[in-house]
Amino acid sequence: MCIYRRTGYEESQARPRRRIGCLGGCLIFFAVYFICSAILGWMMGDMFSSSTVELKDKTVYRLQLKGTLVEQGQEDNPFASLMGEMPYVGSRAQQETVGLDQILSNIRLAKNDDKLLGIWLDGAELSMAPANAKALRDALLDFKQSGKWVIASAKSYGQTNYYVASVADRICLDPTGSVDWNGLAAQTMYYTRALEKIGIEMQILKVGTFKSAVEPFFRTSMSDADRKQTEEYLDGIWSEYKAAVGASRHLTEEQLNELADRYMGLQEAEDIAAAGLVDTIVYTQDMDSLLRVYAGTKDYNLLTTGKLALVKRPASKAKDKVAVLYLEGEITDDSGDGIVGTEVVKTLKKIRKDDAVKALVLRVNSPGGSANASEDIWHAIQNIKADSIPVVVSMGDYAASGGYYISCGADYIFAEPTTLTGSIGIFGTVPNFNKIRNKVGLDIDGVSTNKHSALGVNMTYKGMNAEERQLMQTMVENGYDLFTRRCAEGRHVEQDYIKSIGEGRVWLGAKGKEIGIVDEMGNINNAIDKAVALAGLESYKLEYYPETKDPLEDLLKMLDNTTEEEKLILKMRSFCSKPRVMALMPEVTIQ
Repeated sequence: MCIYRRTGYEESQARPRRRIGCLGGCLIFFAVYFICSAILGWMMGDMFSSSTVELKDKTVYRLQLKGTLVEQGQEDNPFASLMGEMPYVGSRAQQETVGLDQILSNIRLAKNDDKLLGIWLDGAELSMAPANAKALRDALLDFKQSGKWVIASAKSYGQTNYYVASVADRICLDPTGSVDWNGLAAQTMYYTRALEKIGIEMQILKVGTFKSAVEPFFRTSMSDADRKQTEEYLDGIWSEYKAAVGASRHLTEEQLNELADRYMGLQEAEDIAAAGLVDTIVYTQDMDSLLRVYAGTKDYNLLTTGKLALVKRPASKAKDKVAVLYLEGEITDDSGDGIVGTEVVKTLKKIRKDDAVKALVLRVNSPGGSANASEDIWHAIQNIKADSIPVVVSMGDYAASGGYYISCGADYIFAEPTTLTGSIGIFGTVPNFNKIRNKVGLDIDGVSTNKHSALGVNMTYKGMNAEERQLMQTMVENGYDLFTRRCAEGRHVEQDYIKSIGEGRVWLGAKGKEIGIVDEMGNINNAIDKAVALAGLESYKLEYYPETKDPLEDLLKMLDNTTEEEKLILKMRSFCSKPRVMALMPEVTIQ
């Protein structure tokens, strides 16, 4: 969570004149492009939104494991293939997203419809965190209860993708492929020395021994507290991987650890098969022959996730509704790609006004963000509860810090065992540009009417004195007190207990249940069932929020060609741009 403070400094809007021509040309290009797209859409009727797909006999669900797994999927984007052919944006376009909600719905359909014979897990390049990977894996295990088959094939398997694919009846590997079974590692990038070379000092204030999200800005390595919590949740995730893969592949934990120590990603395909990680060595281009055997016919049909999602489901005639609201990404006040506070509050007000809504399910996948937005969302949820509408939370990969803030007031909370949650703590960052100011020869002078009139400018360009630091620290501590109070109220425990398990510490979902910040292990379907039970509904229909995005919005994202290096610079700039207070979980890369 973050509270932004004005510093008295505004970025200049002046730009060199020579850029105007380029900007004008880009605007003209986009105007012409969008007008042409609108005309094309009008000419082709409802191609983009209302298409349906007929489910034929002898169909195989081709579940392509590629792109990035997100909570809520969008309809097929008609611009995706076009963008893939354009220079400079093709690589971005190929990083398509796939909705976990669509996949789970498709798997349920495949389980219950006799026209669907089985599932082919095609590829192993889907970017996903452990909790959502488990949700996908569990759905595949449930599918197999129908007696239908699952086969997997890939040129190479990433570790989390292999964890999912291990449920398959047969795992196929390309002759030149590999399986990255080598254990987990969590890495953090530290910016302290880079900032020192630039001449920027990050003035840090925080509450919580384990609140390590700011350590990259004043340390060069992990603190003992951060190392402890990271080792604990990493060991928990690795234990889940070993237990699940071991059960499916009939391998012991000791065997799997030995294979990881051999770094199977660098072994030959034959050795990987001999170790029992895969069943068949076959070129991916030859999978048709194997699919014919499993399908029992050469005339089988293939449907991908996007197409199968367009197969019409039986419509419920129930009047009562269960609203399902997806909250994914970093929490911001009024703009951004994640959980935008003003927009979420509008949506919650709309849900509240609908008399047919009898229960609300929140699917939360967030590492935290704005304090003001989190409080606003929390308050809007409490208003819904005040109308005797039960609220149930389903946690995804993350529901930490601000993500836990907006979850804690629910009537019931589900999490996956590998969900990262908690991180109940607050920190403040105030960049100090004094060194770089002196280096380039900039001086600041002015007048003030009161003692702290120029507080923001002084802290940022001269550095905090003892009194200013105490003012900031008090604000951080007040924020922590409010945060822990909200959690205590929601969980019906003493605030001192929340503070004792808070301290910014990140917990796995399974541990969260032990300490009482989570009620039960389960997925979004379990959360929906619980909401229905709490509302006492006999029949209902689901209504999903927010509404799916227009394909043109996805087009704009495809045109965003930001490199990883540029993203790193933008992140550093974000932290160094203005004083702010945040409650955000540590950012680590798990490999």
